[in-house]
Parts: sequence; structure tokens; C-alpha cells
Amino acid sequence: MELRQLEYFVHVAELGSFTRAANLLSIAQPVLSRQVRALELEFRQVLLERNGRGVTLTEPGRRLLEHSRSILSQVQRVHSDMEDERGEATGRLVVALPPSVSSVLSAPLVRRFRECFPKATLCILEGLSAYALEWLTMGRADCAIVYTNSTSPSVELSPVLSEQLYLVSSRSAPLSSEDLLAGKPVSLAEVAQKQLVMPSRPHSIRLLLEAAMAQASLKPCIALEIESIPAILNLVHDEELHAVLSLKAVHSDGQQQEFLVRPIEDPPLHITLWIATSAQRPRGPLLELAIPVLRQLLCDLWRTRL
Repeated sequence: MELRQLEYFVHVAELGSFTRAANLLSIAQPVLSRQVRALELEFRQVLLERNGRGVTLTEPGRRLLEHSRSILSQVQRVHSDMEDERGEATGRLVVALPPSVSSVLSAPLVRRFRECFPKATLCILEGLSAYALEWLTMGRADCAIVYTNSTSPSVELSPVLSEQLYLVSSRSAPLSSEDLLAGKPVSLAEVAQKQLVMPSRPHSIRLLLEAAMAQASLKPCIALEIESIPAILNLVHDEELHAVLSLKAVHSDGQQQEFLVRPIEDPPLHITLWIATSAQRPRGPLLELAIPVLRQLLCDLWRTRL
């Protein structure tokens, strides 16, 4: 087994096509097919199912893809650590972001990263906090911005900031005259009476809300489970449902004027944003230098948007 074979396999698996992978790698398709076939012979497993539309991963193929990404990422880190560029940060940094953070942070992060580390490259992965932590553990990401307070010993967490949670309603939804007062706080008991659209477990806001309500002998009324913040806001706007979100999540959608946003108090609910890194892998020079930059950028952006 060669690293090149793993790299070829990852490209074919991620693109779902030998043709597209060959074009991206600038090699002949028969050469690419032979290299992947050599892996199948070595492992005595069918890794890819060929069909008229391309290829799909078999179960052994999915396992090899996970291992291959981790191996190739570690090799890249070795190269970065061994390079000597007169003290300048080099290499590749992979940052995982939840969607609500990515919509605000990605573009400023790319600009700041290029300014601070012109000889390094940045890759941004987008997924819910649970997926981001999984990518971090697998070695697919070097660090992650997450809302989930992981208890895994393989993850190190550093708090960045805390956000209050709000009840988000459509301005056209049936509301009492008192509720129409913008910014009027609502109690947890009032939230329990609303038809909510929320992400499924183990989303951090869902778990936080359920735990707080359980302490007060309450239970949320979950009408729909949706993983996408933009989709949740669309349903709040169109279906007269309600959501529990941070103010930043509403602002990031660009339609905050269409929603009535009220802070949850009695008791107030706050969610923490964390920077997560692996406790099992040493931090390379680029990651060590990038974390303070990432932290400062988060604080600057959230302070101007909240």
C-alpha cells in the first residue's frame, strides 16, 4: 500500500467518479483505476461499487476512507513540522465550523488567515458541532468551533464566549399585545407552551433547553425537528412556529427584521462557544499560531453583531 494509492482512492470516493478524479489529478483514468484496484486486491475487499452514474462506497470502502483521511492529514502535518521557512508558518490548517458560525466567520477568517499566514493554506469544513468533534477525533480537522461541551478525554475545550438564547417568532404569528412589545422577555414556562421547531438531539441548544425545562418540571413541545438553521427560520416565518436560537443565528440569516426575538429569562439560558482541539495529537506550529487569531476574530465579530 502506498500513500499515493490512498490519495487516489480518497479523490475517487469524495468525487464519486473515476473520470472526475482523474481530471482533477491530471492522470489517465486507466492508471487511476489500476491503483484503486490494487488496494482492493491488497485488502481483499470491494471498496467501490461501480455503476452507470459513477461509484459509491461499500462498507469496507467507508472504513478505508476514514482511515485514509486521517493518514493523509497526519502526513501533511509531518511535512509542515519538518519544513523550515525562516520561522514563517506553513502547511495546511483544517477548521470545522457549525453552519450558524460558518455563515458569519468563514469569509473574515479566510481574509485574516491570508494576512497572517500567507504561506499556509486554510480548509473549512461545515457541520453540526457533533460532526465537527467527530472530524477532530478522526484527524480530519485540526480544530473546531463548537457549542457542544464534549466530555471526551480525546478533546480539549477552551471557552471563547457565551451567548444568550432567545425565543424567535414570526412577526405575523398570532401573538398577544404584550408579546408584540419588541424585546419583552419570556419565561421558560411560556416557551414550554409554544410549538417549537428545533434540531434533533444531540444538538447543544436542544439538550440545554430540555435540561433546563426538566429542572423546572416542564417539557418542550417539539412540533418539527430540522437540522438547518435557515430552514428553521423559514418554518418560523411561514408556518407560525417558534424557535430557540442565539441572536447571532438569527442575524446571520439576514432576515432579522422579519422576526420577533425575545430573550428567555426566569431563568436565562446561555450557550457557550468553544475552541476544540485534539488531546491525542500534538499541536503543530501553524495551529498554535492560528488559535489566538481565531479566538480574537470570533470575539470581534460577535461583539459587533450581538
